[in-house]
Amino acid sequence: MSHTFNFEGIDHVQLAAPAGCEEAARNFYGKLLGWKEIEKPIALRQRGGVWFQCGMHEVHIGVQADFVPATKAHPGFQVAGLGQLRNHLLMHKQNITDDNERLEEGVKRFFIKDPFGNRVEFLEYM
Repeated sequence: MSHTFNFEGIDHVQLAAPAGCEEAARNFYGKLLGWKEIEKPIALRQRGGVWFQCGMHEVHIGVQADFVPATKAHPGFQVAGLGQLRNHLLMHKQNITDDNERLEEGVKRFFIKDPFGNRVEFLEYM
């Protein structure tokens, strides 16, 4: 069966957060991780939240009225210099959960929680 469509990849990942999350998101994703904030389209600004650029992709922090953190489902961000990121996060008193389950595959990784309790993974292929 032939298709006339083709998936090109991921445009963005959205993580949920509670109302009033913008300053904490800017501090964590913008200042701590160093991601550049992207201006949201005018039509979406009244919804709250904040958007960031992460490599070639966007990460949208969106307000959810009945917010519950995502503790299992999570994005995995590929990093060059994972050890340096780990040290940076530890220096800024972030709790890191190391995960060595994929070392045999040549993948180093760890997890942290964002200010809202969402699970976030960082990984590097060796």
